[in-house]
Amino acid sequence: MSMVYAQRMNRVPRSFIREILKVTENPEVISFAGGLPNPRYFPVQEIAQAASEVLSRPDDCGLQYGPTEGYLPLRQYIAQRYRDRMGLAVAADEILITNGSQQGLDLVGKVFIDRAEVVAVEQPAYLGALQAFSVYEPQFYTVPLLDDGVDMDHLEHLLGTRRVRLFHTVINFQNPSGITYSPPTRRRLAEALGRTETVLVEDDPYGPLRFAGEPAPSMRTWLEGQAVLLGSFSKIVAPGLRLGWVCAPRPIMDKLVIAKQASDLHSNFLCQRILYQYLMNHDLDEHIATITAAYQRQRDAMVQAIESHFPPEVTFTRPQGGMFLWATLPASLSALDLFERAAAQKVAFVPGTPFFLDNGGLHHLRLNFSNAPEDRIEEGIRRLGAIMKQMLVQKA
Repeated sequence: MSMVYAQRMNRVPRSFIREILKVTENPEVISFAGGLPNPRYFPVQEIAQAASEVLSRPDDCGLQYGPTEGYLPLRQYIAQRYRDRMGLAVAADEILITNGSQQGLDLVGKVFIDRAEVVAVEQPAYLGALQAFSVYEPQFYTVPLLDDGVDMDHLEHLLGTRRVRLFHTVINFQNPSGITYSPPTRRRLAEALGRTETVLVEDDPYGPLRFAGEPAPSMRTWLEGQAVLLGSFSKIVAPGLRLGWVCAPRPIMDKLVIAKQASDLHSNFLCQRILYQYLMNHDLDEHIATITAAYQRQRDAMVQAIESHFPPEVTFTRPQGGMFLWATLPASLSALDLFERAAAQKVAFVPGTPFFLDNGGLHHLRLNFSNAPEDRIEEGIRRLGAIMKQMLVQKA
């Protein structure tokens, strides 16, 4: 029997990174490929204690259906953190708990994107956003990233010539590049979008993972009615909980709630209760400080190894937080060729091509530093550097 599928599925790409991660299941492989938190810092015992406490209350333990919006005390907790740490006037009814921030992207796509509408994304772009939005068959337009954020001249031209429905940005420690938008770029972006009806999707799973520099304002500071914020507990507590959130103005939130009801009624209510109990028992900021200190050591180890082992023709970003840095090879070298040779040497990374919509990224690679210990980082970068030098000799 020949199965017929919806035509939209022909436009939705398979997750390149998920395919690569199959290779990294071999424990001998030094992997810089996945965007994985370091499991060494998962609060295993603390989560177990919280789960025991929640399940010891048989009449109120989270095993029943829950509200679509999510567990109210958890939403209040998130709103309070926005107020305390970012100075944003966010109320609990502007928070929707989701199955990771990836579901937030899908819900935003459901609510805003009709077929052939224009969606602007960064270049290089976050793969999860491309995959989530592709289901709704938009026209993607890419806007290059500079060292301090999106190329505003390019974006302003696009906004002036197209009706742009959404602009998606990973504004802090961008995935894949590690770039963070500077305050002047954020202000200029707000001014440009404020003259349009474009919705800004501020995707910020990495923002709390800052280990250098000063925090910059959220775009909601200037675009309260146009900004949809996405956050996640995956990077700061544990990804297996699959809990994130959307923060949006009430008119948008009403539509998001309807879209979520059609998807799954509500996110895992028991996990929400356990997470909230964990947050009440422990200082989240103290836990984040432990993680960021470790990631800074790992970032430093990778930077130092690159400086020691990569050819001088290779350039790379030096992120002030997050989990990734972005390397650029000389024009004579192919990242896909490097990937194949590195795999034979049991080293994995993500070539730049899947982050581009125009067959670009041929000379780029994304390196994750958060999931490998420092000695493995040193060895993996040494192997990559040796392969690069060999490739350069062969091209000479």
